[in-house]
Amino acid sequence: MPLISTRVGDISYSIHGKGSPIILLHATLHSRHDFDAIIPRLSLHYQVIAIDWPWHGESSHPANQQPAAPLFADVLEDIVAALSLPPSILIGNSVGGFAAARLAITHPDKVVGLVLVNTGGFVDWDWTKRFFGRLLGIPILNRWMMPFLAWRYMIPQNAEDKVIATQVAAAAKTVEGSKVSASIWSSFLEPGYDLRSQASEMKAPTLIIWGKKDPLVPLSVGQATHKAIKGSRFETLNTGHVVFASKPDEFLKLVEPFITETLGALK
Repeated sequence: MPLISTRVGDISYSIHGKGSPIILLHATLHSRHDFDAIIPRLSLHYQVIAIDWPWHGESSHPANQQPAAPLFADVLEDIVAALSLPPSILIGNSVGGFAAARLAITHPDKVVGLVLVNTGGFVDWDWTKRFFGRLLGIPILNRWMMPFLAWRYMIPQNAEDKVIATQVAAAAKTVEGSKVSASIWSSFLEPGYDLRSQASEMKAPTLIIWGKKDPLVPLSVGQATHKAIKGSRFETLNTGHVVFASKPDEFLKLVEPFITETLGALK
């Protein structure tokens, strides 16, 4: 498996196909394999690059740093620079969507289009959300809550979903997994996770796709994200958090025309 050297160590990734690059970015405690159901079709026409975040999958698990959403966005900048990629389309789920959106703000020349899936970074954290975030930011509580929440937010609809939910729940039960998840949840409460004031700087065409059954990042968050990102398109599917694993064909039916239109506008 190829590796990229970044500020937090080696990052594992896979490359499929040739053509304009599409970068796939997964959620907390998940892995690049969340995208396995959509990679074969996308890679028929594009170069598809699936990333394992640090502390996830086959990437490094550094002991001297703390996982955090803004740090993942920093790592994404390292990845894009190391691969010397032309402007790319990014598909980001959850914290992966946050990192993709921040790259579109800080390095707009690197991003030609965004597909944000049940993403974070564009909603007000009121007291109820902050209370919930603080609970999940405590490792021992995270270790108790996340295995249950993984099944609740995945709402498995097929065998692939069940595999993902099983793997996430198993990771959440471990000491390391609960610490990683808690650290990332704590980072959601930091100012660096709130991109709303910078949303006007996002110039790349943006498609927002929301699994409307997701109880962890509900439809209201998707609607607020759509409102914050002017000119974005907003679509919903009848799934949980990992839309592209639950309904890959319906997801691609929305995404493939968006990719074609976005890349076609560059010609």
